[in-house]
Amino acid sequence: MLGDWLNGSMRAMAETTQKTKPAARRQTKPRTAKAGQSAKAATAKKPATKKAAAKKPAAAKSASGGTSTPRPRKKREVFHEGHKRKLLVVVDETPECESALAYAASRAQRTDGKLALVYVIEPGDFQHWLGVEEIAREEGHNKARAVFRLFGRKLKTMGFEEIVPEEIIREGHKAEEITQLIEEDHDIGVLVLGASRDPSGPGPLVTSLAGGRSGTFQIPITVVPGCLATEEILAMA
Repeated sequence: MLGDWLNGSMRAMAETTQKTKPAARRQTKPRTAKAGQSAKAATAKKPATKKAAAKKPAAAKSASGGTSTPRPRKKREVFHEGHKRKLLVVVDETPECESALAYAASRAQRTDGKLALVYVIEPGDFQHWLGVEEIAREEGHNKARAVFRLFGRKLKTMGFEEIVPEEIIREGHKAEEITQLIEEDHDIGVLVLGASRDPSGPGPLVTSLAGGRSGTFQIPITVVPGCLATEEILAMA
């Protein structure tokens, strides 16, 4: 009796195990299918990312287009009928200005051109006081006229008695006023600057105009070394 009962229990357990195995297999199939569907869905979304990236070059092109437009420049009129090329010299009390004067005067005489001298009255520290500002402006103009008389005598000493330079007085920051003057007068063909022989550098004006801005300046700039004697300059100008 006990043996028959054990045999029956073992057969019942075996049948139960066989019935549960297919069910487990059937449950795993839907999970595999869902994983495959999610992978396809992730793959299908990739082209959207590529389209967004394709818009970047267009934005870069529009951004660069606004800054790369060069500023138009009007041609000089130095060789038109009724015009002569002017050589512009910036004058002040520094000794290197005499070197620039000698070079520009010699080139103007040899090329049948004109000589122009510009003196810039730079802003002082009392602009908020009206009376003091007027006095300082008047003193600046008197100083400019005195510098012009001095350089007129120097021209005669150098042998340029027939040259009568054009005298120009400007008020403001030196580099800005020189640039503006060249924009206004299209007969100016060359800017002549004297370089200081000081070991610290050629001077602020030469550094500003002939240094950082020389590649985009409107006209050629000639820098005359301040160490050259007048005879040396006239021999090569």
